[in-house]
Amino acid sequence: MKKSRIIIALVIAVVIGVGVYWYIMHGGARNLASEDAAYTVNANDIVQEFSTNSERANKKYLEKAVVITGKVTEIHANQVIIDNSVVCLLQQPNSKIKLNQSIIMKGRVVGFDDFMGEIKLDQCLSI
Repeated sequence: MKKSRIIIALVIAVVIGVGVYWYIMHGGARNLASEDAAYTVNANDIVQEFSTNSERANKKYLEKAVVITGKVTEIHANQVIIDNSVVCLLQQPNSKIKLNQSIIMKGRVVGFDDFMGEIKLDQCLSI
């Protein structure tokens, strides 16, 4: 009797663990191409907001779709860096994006790295 309760508890714990893992890894994916942006902001301005008051900026931007404008300062495989401060993880590689070009990117704000002074976006696409 006691063993069966332990086994049931373990099975329930595993199911909950798998559910939490799946939600963390896949639950946040959205179709940003069809979603309206909550904010349109210049790369330097959003970084300034996070640098000045990260708690308020997190409440305002975190997990929201935003449009970021600025100049492409670095390009790596599936990553574009705007104004040396906004790191955009692209949904798909985009060979049309060139260094030093002005760009408008849409993505989901996933965090601010205060050590590096960088905003992190995922699911980015050039618009």
